[in-house]
Amino acid sequence: MTSWYSLGAGMMLAAALTACGGDSSDNNPAAGGGEQVKTPDSLRLSFLSRYESGSFDTSAAEIPAYDKASQRLFVVNAELGVLDVLDMSDPAKPSLIESLGVEEVAAGAVVNSVAVKNGLVAIAVEANPKTDNGFAALYRADDLSLLGSVEVGAQPDMIIFTPDGKKLLTANEGEPSDDYQIDPAGSISIIDISNPQDPQVSTADFSAFDAGTLRSTGVRIYGPGADVAMDLEPEYIAVSADGKTAWVTLQENNALAKVSIATATVTDILPLGEIDRSVAGFGIDASDDDEAINIQTWQGVVGLYLPDAIHAYSAGGSTYLVTANEGDARAWGEDNDAYWGAEGEGCVGDAGQGFVEEFRVKHLVHASGFDRRCGDDLPPQLRELGAGALLDPAVFEYCGATAGDPGDCREDDVLGRLNITWTMGYKTDEAGNPVMYSDAGNVDEMGTRIMYDTLYSYGGRSFSIRDEDGNLVFDSGDDIEQFLASDECRLGTNRSIACQDYFNSGHDEINAMDSRSDAKGPEPEGLTIGAIGDKTFLFLALERMGGILVYDITDPQQPERLDYLNSRNFWGGGGDGEDIADLIDDGLLAESDVGAVVGDLGPEGLVFIPAADSPSGKPLLVVGNEVSGTTSIYEVETLFDEE
Repeated sequence: MTSWYSLGAGMMLAAALTACGGDSSDNNPAAGGGEQVKTPDSLRLSFLSRYESGSFDTSAAEIPAYDKASQRLFVVNAELGVLDVLDMSDPAKPSLIESLGVEEVAAGAVVNSVAVKNGLVAIAVEANPKTDNGFAALYRADDLSLLGSVEVGAQPDMIIFTPDGKKLLTANEGEPSDDYQIDPAGSISIIDISNPQDPQVSTADFSAFDAGTLRSTGVRIYGPGADVAMDLEPEYIAVSADGKTAWVTLQENNALAKVSIATATVTDILPLGEIDRSVAGFGIDASDDDEAINIQTWQGVVGLYLPDAIHAYSAGGSTYLVTANEGDARAWGEDNDAYWGAEGEGCVGDAGQGFVEEFRVKHLVHASGFDRRCGDDLPPQLRELGAGALLDPAVFEYCGATAGDPGDCREDDVLGRLNITWTMGYKTDEAGNPVMYSDAGNVDEMGTRIMYDTLYSYGGRSFSIRDEDGNLVFDSGDDIEQFLASDECRLGTNRSIACQDYFNSGHDEINAMDSRSDAKGPEPEGLTIGAIGDKTFLFLALERMGGILVYDITDPQQPERLDYLNSRNFWGGGGDGEDIADLIDDGLLAESDVGAVVGDLGPEGLVFIPAADSPSGKPLLVVGNEVSGTTSIYEVETLFDEE
């Protein structure tokens, strides 16, 4: 193995690291095999092993899936656009068998997602360019031979089997091109695989839905010039135990699509609502500038759930949906100078060259107006609304806002650093047009300012449980951030590092306490569920802070947190760099050794392997970590109260 440090400076980093302590159920994860299993009182994760791709921050390990017959693990390697096939016969020593490309399906195509069932490997295949229709392809798990493929919608981003293994579903996200010149329709493909050599596809689309009606219910339809089908972007799919219904997260739209699998029809679009950040138990740490833990409630601030992963499970004869409320902003054209414009060009960017909805509060309500951000981060679509913005003093008086002055609200240690969407929250008339104000904060048809009475931030920083109609049953509120701020929370495989010291850190940063508080906090992104005995357990991945939270969700109304394990072992020290890339650039750390030295970064996809399917006979959890490029394997220890 290549040495990860240079002599001298590398020894300093090594010392700092030592001080830190150094037939698959993938698609119906609540299935635990036919054998009766004793119900545990609790669970605890322990780190077992990892496979290292040797590539850092390139999404070289994203989505894992497992085949029990061949004892193979299939991991999406987005960097190479392939599927890494790992030998899992000894979970303590996973090894690469080969990497499976999809060039025979379509030239230039890449692997986006994977699912496994009954010896079949299903792959979601993204075309080149991504705005063209993609494919779903079926392979044999044991010899990796291609059985058949079929064209689906644009950018299939997730694939899943129905519980009976007779059908596949893909979430065709249909993201626009980076310059927003092409915006394909989002859709869900339902694929009959009764004959794997000749799969047959039906498409559930959004053509029956009206933009105005959806907006009135709270669904976000806001892309420039987009109709409903273009604006809705399917992200992740859950399927009911009977295989009749699917629910699909529409992340940027803050909604779920409900789908009849038999008829390939979207039967409903369910708005998810918002989190009132002024209510106790639902606060946030809103600033990355104070380098302190400051979780509190905020009048006038709400959170949009914007969930990524979703899973379905049964409890008490009903179906429930669990979502990881990551949050996501539309940001297209960020690297396009034509989109931003420049001060010397009259501060008019080309709104047809992109769309970026994210903006900091401090820049939104600055007394000098928007043009001070010309050529930097001022979206031209925001500039079209007005020359500047104000805060409603009736709402934000608590932080000093008056009619024409935001007061201390825009200070970095108050709300100034918080990232919000400028596309909603300002006052409008009955027709939906912005009400205009003078610089002094008076209603004025000739005024150039808009006024915000609500600031919409990204992500729930939570997980939610909903019923099959999208009604909220439970939300964890600020419990995750409160836990990360507590004395109880510990980091590292040996649980030897205080979470408080690195609260809300980023996945690629070092010495970065509080750095993600202005954005989406710990960012719950991926999840899976598993049944052991009579209980159902949730495994929730935190993309930025890292680590896996474990909950007992047997009672959907009263989940219980059981454990947290974060297998990142190095968080600070060892050089002046602000992130891990600096250590690599400075020769202090080899890219191929990030996993072994630093640990697992940026968990995304998870799969629970019940004991009946596991090579070791013990339940396992496998996690794909996109930043470290590692696939980590954890033993799920079942705990029983002493009698």
